[in-house]
Amino acid sequence: SIFSFGHHRLSAEEVMQWSQSLEKLLDSQSGQVAFREFLKSEFSEENIEFWLACEDYKKTKSDHLQDKAEKIYEEFVQIDAAKQINIDYRTRKATAKKAQDPTFTSFDEAQKTVYVLMERDSYPRFLKSEAYLNLLNKLHVNSVK
Repeated sequence: SIFSFGHHRLSAEEVMQWSQSLEKLLDSQSGQVAFREFLKSEFSEENIEFWLACEDYKKTKSDHLQDKAEKIYEEFVQIDAAKQINIDYRTRKATAKKAQDPTFTSFDEAQKTVYVLMERDSYPRFLKSEAYLNLLNKLHVNSVK
């Protein structure tokens, strides 16, 4: 199985909760790992990496905001970014402007756009994926023993 979650014991219950909402999935550390692996297989892991970077960014101390904003902008937002996220021109432009004079909410709009994209697109496919279904199966079998 592609999932190695280190020392965290996964329960069938936790994995079933992932199917309730993308929010539930991303609330779980293991859920993040599993979803990221799945997105990697679809070549769209920049979406979750950007989302996680934004979550981290919001917890940043003010004096580090500028540095982090620049990093996030260069890595994900700018036109030829290595991990360019799929956002529309207007959001990209607005985000570029906000990133120049960063506040804690500079990336909120872009983050929401990417979240909705994952929710509509990758998340339903993840729930039907072999990886997710296999994991669920394995845990069910183990809990029945």
